[in-house]
Amino acid sequence: QVQLVESGGGLVQAGGSLRLSCAASGRTFSNYGMGWFRQAPGKEREFVAVIRLSGGSIGYADSVKGRFTISKDNAKNTVYLQMNSLKPEDTAVYYCALNLGGTSWRPAEYNYWGQGTQVTVSS
Repeated sequence: QVQLVESGGGLVQAGGSLRLSCAASGRTFSNYGMGWFRQAPGKEREFVAVIRLSGGSIGYADSVKGRFTISKDNAKNTVYLQMNSLKPEDTAVYYCALNLGGTSWRPAEYNYWGQGTQVTVSS
């Protein structure tokens, strides 16, 4: 059974930085996509970034381009989301998710989800 565990969330002032981690376990990870999504209160879950675990192709939502960086450490089965220049509108619960079919921005195409980690950006 695949398990995804996020960590690294917290409270930060606007303009600050946080690094989220997503540790995966439970199977051999190969040509899959690992995505980060977020969900703010009263809003739908939205795509943030995705990386292909084999090959490393990357995609970002327009709202985070130039501020967030997704990366991976295959030896540790861990994906990271470095978040810089944070804004109050980045406040949300952040989830990592695994897509056995590859990379996608659509939440419905992801097979496994972590429990989420709260990120709060104060103004």
